[in-house]
Amino acid sequence: MMDANRARGLPRTEPSTWLVWCLSLVFIGLGALFIGAPRIGSLVFGLPAPEWTHVGYLTAIGLRDLAFGLYLLILSLMASRRILAWIFAATVVIPIGDILIVFISRGLSAPAHLLLHGASAAVMAGTSLWLFKQSSHDKTGGFS
Repeated sequence: MMDANRARGLPRTEPSTWLVWCLSLVFIGLGALFIGAPRIGSLVFGLPAPEWTHVGYLTAIGLRDLAFGLYLLILSLMASRRILAWIFAATVVIPIGDILIVFISRGLSAPAHLLLHGASAAVMAGTSLWLFKQSSHDKTGGFS
């Protein structure tokens, strides 16, 4: 059982907490961009905007990013570092998938976008490792 006196969420003074909050805001912003301006969002993603008027898949990307940003924000306030570390570890799948989507669609003709998604994967993995390292003494919320 969890100690009732233990504060919930990540410690507000830790740099890793601020990183999680910044990443939350980045993903919320990306989600809003894809939902509000899907053609601009597609350029950021690395795929050309479709010529047809229905851009539903871009809205889906926006909802994915918006939800992820909200998950991070809520979990940072309610969960342990270990739980967030697992979330970041699992989320590495998203930018790896994005790399594959851009590569299959554009090959090596979009190196900046491939690097952007690669950097996103590296940030997710690095944040996960950092949170796991910080939680090594924390016996709540996951495997010891």
